[in-house]
Amino acid sequence: MSSIVLLDGGMGQELVRRAGEPPTPLWSTHILNHYPELVQALHEDFIRAGARVITLATYTATPERLSRDGQAESLEMLHRRALECAQKAVAACGEDVAIAGCLPPLVASYRPDQSPTGDAALASYRRMVAAGQGVDLWLCEAMASLDEMRTAATAASETGLPVWIAVTLDDANPGRLRSQEPLADAVALAESLGVQALLINCSQPETIEASLDLLTGFSGMTGAYPNGFTSVEALAPGGTVSSLEARLDLDPEAFTHTAMRWVDHGIDIIGGCCEVGPSHIARLAESLGERGHAVVRF
Repeated sequence: MSSIVLLDGGMGQELVRRAGEPPTPLWSTHILNHYPELVQALHEDFIRAGARVITLATYTATPERLSRDGQAESLEMLHRRALECAQKAVAACGEDVAIAGCLPPLVASYRPDQSPTGDAALASYRRMVAAGQGVDLWLCEAMASLDEMRTAATAASETGLPVWIAVTLDDANPGRLRSQEPLADAVALAESLGVQALLINCSQPETIEASLDLLTGFSGMTGAYPNGFTSVEALAPGGTVSSLEARLDLDPEAFTHTAMRWVDHGIDIIGGCCEVGPSHIARLAESLGERGHAVVRF
């Protein structure tokens, strides 16, 4: 059996749920700012569930999003706090766990048309990379266009750390990024950038499954971590996740059944995104063990 890197699940939705407050446009960043103990506790829950790579809770802590909400000066503080929460969780659990820095879309998920491009985007990603010193690798996640991939990975690569790119696909058009650029072009770009892993994330499981064959053209590690939304179409730039609905057919057992098909397909990295919690990761870790797979850090 193969060695599998097991990721955590979605932080934002679960943190909002645990805080018991309505979501804000800054989403998990609000929780990080006001309830850091919840962030550490959720990291610990994912680690104890079996995750061996956890991602910082900084998805909405970008220069553009913070500036929009009048909090531009808090970026460095938020990234330091997120790293501290993750490091404390790893220490508390006593497991060999890697911490991934998060480089997300700068303005809005799924809407590459809203993102800055070129030098402006590169400057923002470089600022985030500088603020996130101390991580073990960089995860450029929910990349919805080739330009987002290129600028985020360029900034991350300058650190000399491993770089992973996770792209989000159009659920109505499997095999295409949200920008409508072909996934095949993203595979070629990832290859040219020399990143260590290429994944599909924050897309419906069905979309990922229909697109997995296209990842075989990438020479590095491949992976996937789906979301559990019925649709993401209602999420507008600056909006909140209260506009989205969780699907009811992706409980831990169904999630694991799907994920194990992808493992059988040959992917190296597996986990979950929005609406995938510690119980999903725990059941998946159990199934990997039952099948004789070794769960590794990376």
